[in-house]
Amino acid sequence: MAETHPQARVEVNAQGQKRAISPCQEPCPIERGMRIIGGKWKGSILWHLKDEPVRFNDLARMLGGASKKMVNQRLKEMEEQGLIRREVLSERPVAVSYHITDFGRSSLAVLELLKDWAIEHDI
Repeated sequence: MAETHPQARVEVNAQGQKRAISPCQEPCPIERGMRIIGGKWKGSILWHLKDEPVRFNDLARMLGGASKKMVNQRLKEMEEQGLIRREVLSERPVAVSYHITDFGRSSLAVLELLKDWAIEHDI
């Protein structure tokens, strides 16, 4: 069941003093979600893994502007968070592929909406 939070607002009392009513708890659900899928390149990595597993070098090529070091760092973070799974294909030469997990797949609807919003607003 989804958490519900009353809308945060500020009220002014008769003496003109302000106080927050139902302030956001830190971190709020939006912030927690952004911490998982909002890191640089994370959304794009999930998007590229949505249809099939992808090998590391192919994924790095797909991301264009990301360095291999950055891609490797994000993949490690995402694996720790349970968004993706790493599979070793061979030891010599080392070859790995990455798969999206069910948890990672659950973020795709949000990413689709974000993509549509960015296109609609020419961002």
